[in-house]
Amino acid sequence: MPSRPTKAKTLWLALLVILLNASGNLSLTLGMRSLPDKMSANPLDFIRAMFHPLVALGIVLLILWLLTRMALFSWADLSFVVPVTAVGYILAAVLGHFFLGETVTVTNWIGTFLIFFGTALVGATKPLTTECEQSSP
Repeated sequence: MPSRPTKAKTLWLALLVILLNASGNLSLTLGMRSLPDKMSANPLDFIRAMFHPLVALGIVLLILWLLTRMALFSWADLSFVVPVTAVGYILAAVLGHFFLGETVTVTNWIGTFLIFFGTALVGATKPLTTECEQSSP
């Protein structure tokens, strides 16, 4: 039976999940905003957009995000993974402000910091992840 990952490995994977999500969304947004025309309901527009280098990079990063998040869910409890990876919302607001020139209002920052403090509170609790029991054939 494979050994369970250590707490340090779980936290490193959580950090990777957060970074892949934020960088994938940033790349996708930069690519979509650099397209000459706004998207219509035509599926061909979406297919053409997927070949833009930044959009393609964003798609790849978000696929990697999904795969690493799946691995993280296999290592730790849902009640640990979801709040800890919610730190990505803070990173998204910061990236949106500094790299995309988006206006983040005081209300947005308050909400973002509420997410941060809630995440810190959950992250400070001991995860209750246990080894999965396997049945014998």
